[in-house]
Amino acid sequence: MQTLQYAPIHSLQRYIPSPLHLTVLKTSKTLPETLQLHAFSLKTNLIHHPSVSSCLLSLYVDPKINNLHYARSTFDQIQDHTLLLYNLLIKCCVFNHRSHEATALFCDMLREFLLPDNFTLPCVIKGCARLAAIKEGKQIHGLVLKLGFGLDKFVLSSLVSMYAKSSEIGSAREIFDKMPDRNFVAWNAMISGYMKSGDFDSARVLFNDMPMRDLISWNSMISGYEKNGRFIEALELFEDMLNCEFMPNDATLVSALSAVSGLASLSKGRWIHSYMIKNEFVIDGVLGTLLVQMYSKCGSIESALKVFRAISRKKVGHWTAMIVGLGMHGMAAQALDLFNELCSYRMKPHAITFIGVLNACSHAGLVDDGRRYFDMMINEYGIQPTIEHYGCLVDILCRTGNLEEARSIVERMPMRPNMVILMSLLSGARNHGNKDIGEYAANHLLEEAPETIGCYVVLSNMYAAAGQWEKVSKVREMMKKRGFRKDPGCSSIEHRGVLHEFIVGDKSHPQTKEIYRKLSEMRDKLRSAGHVPDTTQVLLCIEDEKEKEAELENHSERLAIAFGLINIKPGSPIRIVKNLRVCNDCHSVTKLLSGIYNREIIVRDNSRFHHFTNGSCSCKDFW
Repeated sequence: MQTLQYAPIHSLQRYIPSPLHLTVLKTSKTLPETLQLHAFSLKTNLIHHPSVSSCLLSLYVDPKINNLHYARSTFDQIQDHTLLLYNLLIKCCVFNHRSHEATALFCDMLREFLLPDNFTLPCVIKGCARLAAIKEGKQIHGLVLKLGFGLDKFVLSSLVSMYAKSSEIGSAREIFDKMPDRNFVAWNAMISGYMKSGDFDSARVLFNDMPMRDLISWNSMISGYEKNGRFIEALELFEDMLNCEFMPNDATLVSALSAVSGLASLSKGRWIHSYMIKNEFVIDGVLGTLLVQMYSKCGSIESALKVFRAISRKKVGHWTAMIVGLGMHGMAAQALDLFNELCSYRMKPHAITFIGVLNACSHAGLVDDGRRYFDMMINEYGIQPTIEHYGCLVDILCRTGNLEEARSIVERMPMRPNMVILMSLLSGARNHGNKDIGEYAANHLLEEAPETIGCYVVLSNMYAAAGQWEKVSKVREMMKKRGFRKDPGCSSIEHRGVLHEFIVGDKSHPQTKEIYRKLSEMRDKLRSAGHVPDTTQVLLCIEDEKEKEAELENHSERLAIAFGLINIKPGSPIRIVKNLRVCNDCHSVTKLLSGIYNREIIVRDNSRFHHFTNGSCSCKDFW
């Protein structure tokens, strides 16, 4: 910490401040100037004069200087503290996220028999909210009422915010309803509180009732919808905001782009990107990263690369987003080349970068490269592996059939395996027919996270593939007793800005007749191409082969492909998002259809992208 440098003093020995001294104090704008004036005040003993000490403290807590260390030092040198001095220092502590110090100062103030005012109380209540100190916050609420601040809008707004952030939404709403003059802080605090508690309807009603909305209100609603997976509502509200002629800021665009990524709505993503360019938003930092992620998750890896290359000052986060995107699309060689390019610029990859690299190895089955990069991370970059890194390594080994090595790593890890790692082990065992390791993983998973529906589903599928229907029945009975239900397969496809969703055997779409006629045409063309349905993928106790074939034909992604062939013009890719892993038979069928109809079909399942063109897939049949 910098020490005080005494200013040159020649003949001044006065102990009361001159008007010039006070004027200079009030006009000081930088830390070096203030430090010199502080040193001068110490040497001349003027520091004990209330006007001088107050001026110095005001300078140190001013946001332009904001030096809490010297502010506290000045405060401690003052013998007689006033309410003003306490208020200045408490506010500075809260501003610098030192809420513990703020509440301690508040207690010291009370011990000195100084009563807080409507400046002190909002600051210390905000500190309690940040500390999640609801008990202390309620005590201050009681003090608010005793001191007669029960109608002060600034105090009440801070109480609403504190209760809302502490999930005591009932108390927050009670105060809000009693406020005679509600300001933006109160409205926004209530909206955020409802969103946090999952009560979206109440949040939207309150939002609609606002006499005026500010940017914080819009951002709170849009962000709340996006973070809770309600992507369509988030984007609808974003459009409403633009229609109301509100200019979004970076925080708004972060939420909007994240919502687009969740929906995989490429047309909406391109629209937002063009809006950003038209309105001259600087596409670097987090916005650049999110654009790369958005295009990657929407299936347009070429657009992601274009954005990435256009960023003039690339940071490690930009490189990481691009590496993750390439890996997700099965382009492991390009992802690893990009990682090597990053290192060639002497930029230091961080822990998340290595997660992207290891995922790329996993999607391509590069087990030796995976082991090498895992060791490189530890030995060359000094990054200690987290549970996510171990999860990636276990996933690589499980996908390539190295199940014993994967189990050995799980047992030797310095932390308990989580649900993701155990699911990788269970899925690998199911895919490679290793029932012993499958049961080992399932037993540990049911002990670690008994609410994991996927565990029951994969275990049931493993027994079904082995024809052990009694064990299948036991697992499904266990699911039924615990109230679990398997999520149905669901595929979505976007056309002209509208998202069309299909589930297995869906007949609710307005174009159902045309879709099923196209499915029949697809079946005939597949047979002519020599396709034989892989009925082992039907994990139901069905004896008749024809029924099994019919079950496969009605999978949700096939309905989406039929819709795409009908509606999306030739030459444009058919982009589909599926909530589950693509089954082997659908994967084979989609490869053939891409060649039969000469169409590019891009499918995003729950773990990666598949690019089907000319009868082949980008995953090279490894997924």
